[in-house]
Amino acid sequence: SRPKDAVQEAQLGGRYVGVEYEELMGDIARELRASVDLALAAGVAPERIIVDPGIGFGKTVEQNLELIRRLDELTALGYPLLVGPSRKSFVGYTLNLPPDQRVEGTAAAVALCIAHGADIVRVHDVGVMKRVAALADAVVRN
Repeated sequence: SRPKDAVQEAQLGGRYVGVEYEELMGDIARELRASVDLALAAGVAPERIIVDPGIGFGKTVEQNLELIRRLDELTALGYPLLVGPSRKSFVGYTLNLPPDQRVEGTAAAVALCIAHGADIVRVHDVGVMKRVAALADAVVRN
């Protein structure tokens, strides 16, 4: 975690929680696998499990961008991937915009997440993002 990320978060009106990762994707995959194992041990049916790598939570801007770039690595877990990049601070930091002006940045993040393996996206601007997702799916999955 870096002090400049905390300063930028304060300027953009966000919250800042720094988490140290030794190896971002390996650590996230291990955490998700452990959560899946707990769910399965508790009797949750495998078809009811969805994994969310936590874009925007406890990660630096650079870590969030890396997570999107490498999201496809998490498909090896074998469960649908859910991401929630909508209006997140990494979009604001990258584009220097407040939350209410992050629609285009969110659209780019949604399309890239789908291109890199996301199956489900959690968003604010549902109508716009539904169209973004439909086009991204048409390119990637058809």
